[in-house]
Amino acid sequence: MNAGILYLIPAPLGLGDIAWAIPPAVRQCVAGLGHFIVEHPKTARQFLKQIGCVLPIQTIKMEVLDEHTRATEYEKLLAPVLTGNDTGLLSEAGCPAIADPGAGLVRLAHQKNIRIRPLVGPSSILLALMASGLNGQRFVFHGYLPVEPDRRAKKLVQLEKDSIARDQTQIFIETPYRNQKLLESILHACRGDTILCVASNLTLAGEYISTRTVNDWKQALPDLHNQPAVFLLHG
Repeated sequence: MNAGILYLIPAPLGLGDIAWAIPPAVRQCVAGLGHFIVEHPKTARQFLKQIGCVLPIQTIKMEVLDEHTRATEYEKLLAPVLTGNDTGLLSEAGCPAIADPGAGLVRLAHQKNIRIRPLVGPSSILLALMASGLNGQRFVFHGYLPVEPDRRAKKLVQLEKDSIARDQTQIFIETPYRNQKLLESILHACRGDTILCVASNLTLAGEYISTRTVNDWKQALPDLHNQPAVFLLHG
């Protein structure tokens, strides 16, 4: 029996007009799938309703892949694909397998010779880099920085040094409710002439993107509390 295709499906970055985030051809492809691997079934069902799912929602099979899923469970999650069912891997927001628990599953799918098909959609990391005006040839995404203040400050200083030495944009994120603290930490730890881009609520109604020096940021801080954001640093 031939295996199905594992579709990697980007999800909108928040509540808003889905037409801005997901191209029509992608919506059409996803609307016909009957098997999904998702982070949260509730929001996955909402997404499928938005795109005009062909099948009745209650008949769609969903398995959960989140930060608590063990690698030993991946094979079970891929079982429908191995028996010929095209399956969608759906992130909670943005692209699956990037700052997301799906990477290990995709790696196992490759090992099992399952065809992987990434679909077009929003990535907050790439959108932020595009809009930042910072180096788009050399960049590194670090995910989440340490939460503990002293460790975070040391990490920021190291990222700043790496950026200067390598002419490299440093990209990182934080849980929305800690974004204001992270911004304050950056302004305290980094040099005044270091350039910082803050890209918040990308593709959404309250979208905010600004690139300034650390000294300029200190003159007026945006309110980032509970706002999804990407931070980009270049020394």
